[in-house]
Amino acid sequence: MASNTIRARASVQGGTANVKTLISHPMETGQRTDSSTGEKIPAHYIEEVTVTHNGNQVLVAQMGSAVSKNPYLSFRFDGASSGDTISISWNDNKGESDSMETSIS
Repeated sequence: MASNTIRARASVQGGTANVKTLISHPMETGQRTDSSTGEKIPAHYIEEVTVTHNGNQVLVAQMGSAVSKNPYLSFRFDGASSGDTISISWNDNKGESDSMETSIS
């Protein structure tokens, strides 16, 4: 996969961060058939998404083939301040991965 597959926006209100992420990924189940060849399309899906806030893990999401293409995650966590850094990373069943950092506004 190409880099820059993660888009994220994070804001804070009253010490609670609100994070929204969109990950560009095909999330193939391995069950679909290619219409031109008739062969199954190999499984290709994100297995884990990890989010850290100032170096502390705040979210680990285990995913599988049942998650739709281009997964969207929205979550909140306490203890954030404006200007803090969050890091988001994912890895998939084919050994591919991506990561990014953003500041909380």
